Amino acid sequence: MSEPIEPPEIVEVETREIACDGGGPLGHPKVFLSLANDGRVECPYCDRMFVLRSGDG
Repeated sequence: MSEPIEPPEIVEVETREIACDGGGPLGHPKVFLSLANDGRVECPYCDRMFVLRSGDG
C-alpha cells in the first residue's frame, strides 16, 4: 500500500501579489504570482496554496 499524499501547504497572505521561491536551500526559481478573483493562487513549482487572509484585499 502506498503512503498517503501530503496536502499542499496553505499560506495566508495579506496582498494579492506574492512571490514564492519554495523556501529553504532546495527551493525553486522565484516566481511572482497574483491571486485570482477568489483570493487564491497555487505555485506551479511547489504546489503551495496562497490564500488571501479574511478581510484583506
